[in-house]
Amino acid sequence: MAVTLERRQAWQVATDRELSSRAAAEAYVGGVCFKLGPPGLIGAELEWLTTHGECPASGPTAAPRPPLDLLADALGPYAPRSIAPDSPALALPGGSRVTIEPGGQIELSSAPYATAAQLGEQLAADARMLRGLLESQCLGIVSAAADADRRARRVLRLPRYQAMERYLAGIGPFGKLMMCNTAATQVSVDAGADRAEVGARWTALYTVGPALLAAFACSPELRGAPAGEWASQRMRTWLRLDHSRTRPPVEDWADPITGYARWALDAPLLCVRSAEPEAGSARSGGSSSSDGSWGGRNAAAAVASASGDRAAGDAPPIGGGFANGDGSGNGRGGGNSGADCSWAAPPGATFADWLSGALDDEIGRRPDRSDLDYHLTTMFPPVRPSGHLEVRYLDAQPGASWTVPIDVIDALMSSPAAVAEATSIARSTAGRWLDAARCGLDDPAIRTAAVDLLEAAAAHAASPAAADDIGEAARRCRSARPPGRVQAGGEL
Repeated sequence: MAVTLERRQAWQVATDRELSSRAAAEAYVGGVCFKLGPPGLIGAELEWLTTHGECPASGPTAAPRPPLDLLADALGPYAPRSIAPDSPALALPGGSRVTIEPGGQIELSSAPYATAAQLGEQLAADARMLRGLLESQCLGIVSAAADADRRARRVLRLPRYQAMERYLAGIGPFGKLMMCNTAATQVSVDAGADRAEVGARWTALYTVGPALLAAFACSPELRGAPAGEWASQRMRTWLRLDHSRTRPPVEDWADPITGYARWALDAPLLCVRSAEPEAGSARSGGSSSSDGSWGGRNAAAAVASASGDRAAGDAPPIGGGFANGDGSGNGRGGGNSGADCSWAAPPGATFADWLSGALDDEIGRRPDRSDLDYHLTTMFPPVRPSGHLEVRYLDAQPGASWTVPIDVIDALMSSPAAVAEATSIARSTAGRWLDAARCGLDDPAIRTAAVDLLEAAAAHAASPAAADDIGEAARRCRSARPPGRVQAGGEL
């Protein structure tokens, strides 16, 4: 698998990458996951299911998944190197970068912007361009958070996903369904100016989570999911995964920076990379900018352009990284089908075990910072710190309505007063993730919290247009209608 400690390779040594102790590793995690600076930027990631050919009458996702070579041809210079190793992997004109998820889902990861309005305008332009590029090869994108028609099938064969699929297989069907048949809307905001503000913003995003999950839940059908009625089948898959990496005990943490670092180190290893680099690599933390900067600014909200829900295999190869998603591949369009499949981690072993030397015999080397960077991309909490804070609990929204949750998060995080108000409003439903995913707006307490949060967001909205859209969403929630549902009389 890896080279033994006695014969260390050049890609292992890099002294400044070594981790001398658990304390050093915890300090490193705190530094890279929570970048301090005045909050000012916002970003987003949009995901869609993809299809090839005519849309059958049986359902929008009943058409086949696109072949990777057609996706690469359609995307041209914007194709990620995970499917086109020689691609320049350019950003679209609005700054968004394209990634492909394990089941062929396509994702746009925006550049960070100073306002939600700028973000929405540029991301919408990039989405229109993406749709046009795909249509040139008879490919389509579907605005759905869960695939109601197709069996879960992985089309990317990167070793990371092979290891992930094996790791999650013991939990039932949820791992493969999550990887291949779901799509999300993610919003990223700056962490905060200091530890106190980070704690307040982190607490707020977790506290409002169940209510906002219910407000924007729109995935009641997911083929292959066990029987049961859920408002968000997409979130159900996440909640049923390995709790050691999806459910941090945030209520027990006095300080999220310290708490998250300890939690991450004590999480089981999902995979251990071999010396062979994986296609589609990026820099630390799964981010296109390891220090969270953009254009010279210390912007913690620089969106992780390669770190979708499935944390696409976009972190550094051992001993170093490639800027802007660079990486070496193993054959165009094949998803690295011939790659080394030996990325499986020792069962039950944590990163802390590896760091302490307990896995010397099994892995043959100690981890360095690039290994820790990679491990952090395998953590999937509802809010993930990646320098900035990624809100990961929102379903992909119908049509172009993804702008509404972006405006909501922007408004609720717009000032310390708004953060405090949002936390207070949602405190009674904090932690009710399962109820929110299962019942959605049918739960009276969650519905009340959702309506109150949206009304508060409308009051703090950055523009009259955003306030109007959020207000309409509040009225929809009051009548317990999910996004896209038409009420009697035809009004959305």
